[in-house]
Amino acid sequence: MNMRKLLAAFAAAILLGGPGARALPTADAHAYPTPTDERSEREADLYEEGTDAIDDEEWEDAIRAFTKVMEMKGSRADGATYWTAYALKKLGRRAEALKALEELRKAHPKSRWLNDAKALEMELRQSGGERVAPENVDDAELKMIAINSLMHTDPEKAYPLLEKIVRGKAPDKIKDRALFILSQSSSPRAQALIADIARGSANPDMQKDAVRYLGISGNAHNRQLLSELYASASTREVKKEVLRAFMLSGSKAQVVAAAKSEKDAELREEAIKMLGLMGGRAELASMYDSEPAESVREEIIKALFLSGDVEKLGELAKKETNPELREEAIEKLGLMGKKTGPTLLAIYATETNVEVKEAVIKGLFLQGNTKALIDISKKETNRELKREALKKLSLMNDDEALAYMLQILNE
Repeated sequence: MNMRKLLAAFAAAILLGGPGARALPTADAHAYPTPTDERSEREADLYEEGTDAIDDEEWEDAIRAFTKVMEMKGSRADGATYWTAYALKKLGRRAEALKALEELRKAHPKSRWLNDAKALEMELRQSGGERVAPENVDDAELKMIAINSLMHTDPEKAYPLLEKIVRGKAPDKIKDRALFILSQSSSPRAQALIADIARGSANPDMQKDAVRYLGISGNAHNRQLLSELYASASTREVKKEVLRAFMLSGSKAQVVAAAKSEKDAELREEAIKMLGLMGGRAELASMYDSEPAESVREEIIKALFLSGDVEKLGELAKKETNPELREEAIEKLGLMGKKTGPTLLAIYATETNVEVKEAVIKGLFLQGNTKALIDISKKETNRELKREALKKLSLMNDDEALAYMLQILNE
């Protein structure tokens, strides 16, 4: 336990003082850090410093921190050696990275980092121009790395290996990786194969994965293929997957078309949701104004929330004549944070409908707006609404709310 933690423990004990509180711990040997504790904590701090540097792509800083961890020869030395090799690779210091991986194998023959080290070594050797034949690699994960490299250098040679994997009995994880590699390739044979799988020539899970990867790739050829798939798909589930792929590829026009004209209500709702995730605010607002079906308008409100359209939701919260839809818009405003507080309070101040006012109170509660709820509780003359505001305050884990509730109890 370091001094900061020790002080925190004393502070906690003081705060818990009074009748029934525990006495402060006796200042014995256990209250102070031992050399072993200090060394372990120092190692942990340095390791965290190194991983933070990796996250920030500060490779030199990472190497300095991990080198110190390696010199301590503690429980994290193997991980530090791996990350040192990784940082050296990022700096283009290939020979030093390979040497670090060799040291990892020799010094830590049972380390859990060895599989990651093998993959990193293969990447290093391939980046240096060495050819690693996939058929000569035993480990399935490493074989996929080799195939991926081969796909970039000799796609015609890699294609049969990938086809054998996706059409064979390889584990699902390996098939999924093979599909992804195929989706990233410009090889006509690779494109034809993934299109065939996306059309349903394999099991349903592979079909969904293929459709998703076509969306992730997002090139013009795959977008056109997705449009054809949507038009020809015979099941709702496949069409839903295509709509999600449209979203991934940024194909807004296709999503808008489905949101406006799809006959299947469930698919139309899915398209509206995808449009919200794509930030289609103008399209959603236009659709809402012309949409007669209440259920569809509710879905549009949810999509407007997903798109972050505070302005349109604020307009609906003020002017929508359908009570249920208006309350839905108010709730979504509450979920968008305290930035919508002034809008909600403006609605509350001019509203006469008790149910709508209750919806506003709920919205303020959802955004954690303690101050607004306290103000309502103080000023509201309607006992039902005052009780609702107090009820919401009682549920809030907030010092200001607690102080106000105690104040009421003491009155």
